[in-house]
Amino acid sequence: MRVLISHNNFPAQFRHIAEYLGRTPGHQVVFATKNLREEWVIDGVNKAKFTPDGTSPQQTHPLCQNFEDGVRHGVGMLRLCNGLKEKGFIPDVILGHSGWGQTMFMRDAFPDTPFIGYYEWYYGANSPETTFDKRKRTDGELAQLRLRNTSILHDLVSCRVGVTPTGWQRSQFPTEFQPKIVQAHDGINTQYFSPVDNGPLPIDQLDLPGTDLTGAKELLTYCSRGLEPYRGFPQFYEALPAILEARPDCHVLIVGEDRVCYSAKLPDGQSYKQQMQEKISVDEKRVHFTGPLPYGKYKQVLQASSAHVYLTWPFVLSWSFLEAMSCGCLVIGSNTEPVREVLRHRENGLLTDFHSPEKIAKTTIFALSQQEKLLDLRKNARQTILDKYCLSKCLPVHLNLLAQAAKDGPNRFKST
Repeated sequence: MRVLISHNNFPAQFRHIAEYLGRTPGHQVVFATKNLREEWVIDGVNKAKFTPDGTSPQQTHPLCQNFEDGVRHGVGMLRLCNGLKEKGFIPDVILGHSGWGQTMFMRDAFPDTPFIGYYEWYYGANSPETTFDKRKRTDGELAQLRLRNTSILHDLVSCRVGVTPTGWQRSQFPTEFQPKIVQAHDGINTQYFSPVDNGPLPIDQLDLPGTDLTGAKELLTYCSRGLEPYRGFPQFYEALPAILEARPDCHVLIVGEDRVCYSAKLPDGQSYKQQMQEKISVDEKRVHFTGPLPYGKYKQVLQASSAHVYLTWPFVLSWSFLEAMSCGCLVIGSNTEPVREVLRHRENGLLTDFHSPEKIAKTTIFALSQQEKLLDLRKNARQTILDKYCLSKCLPVHLNLLAQAAKDGPNRFKST
């Protein structure tokens, strides 16, 4: 089976699919990406780089900028696909991440090849994500939200089938498209993200150069790709003084990059980390910013965690949340829709109020003080991932979708 995979980043959500196809005889895999990441090689997978076409003109209407950027991505990918055809590579099936625009012209490049779209989010003026912070949006902002779906809608029409990781995310798409979208999580490698025997991992066994955990008997962990409002970083940081006062032997590990991934940027180049450090005073000897960590050290942090806080707007669910549960963390999660799909209060974790630093602190202090009594929550968290999100169960769903689409070929698809 010849498979063309497309994602702006390599390998991102498609890592496990690419690894399986690459090591399985009989497959030819091309991974088309904008960011090659030369240091990451997957055996049996050929990387091909596409470059967005040109630059945006100065006179572009502000509301068109996002779509024009998508078109430039799509044209760059189309150019790459034409090059692949010239070399004789015609895929039997295409798997592409939808949202940036690079998959918009796949049907033009390969009209007889079924396309499977990976969909993370559909934007809406009245969606829970948009209304969560209770800030009134301007007409321009609402129009911008609507137009963000333009390339996604093109893909929803042209794809054979769509895939999205959670039921919550699927529910955000227009009802007329939901029957076309399969809910299938990417899958968590539960053999890798697993608790240590007789865990948690002793704190003194953590290997984090530059991080002094002297005197730490408890470890509160927080992990996010970016330190930003969408992942509750301001509320978490504001909860820290009360937690540190109540738990004098507790240290805090904040894993993530000081940047914005989803939230609005602050003026004058200030980061949310800088903003919160200016606003809230904490014992800096006990609050440690590790920056982004390699997988191995990140896993160690989760394995050593006494309690793990995960907060999110009603938005895309983070892998880190499920990886923490897979490691048997005692998770304190925000009482928001994507978290409630997985976490059940006092069964496999604890829920708390996203908007209230006081309640976040209270729930965290309770978790730290009752660790022995809450061991079942850790076990149940791990079991939840084994039952519903384990890679061994999720990966076959994705592979079967690819195989079935390739088998059916163009016969069941009306070109659009």
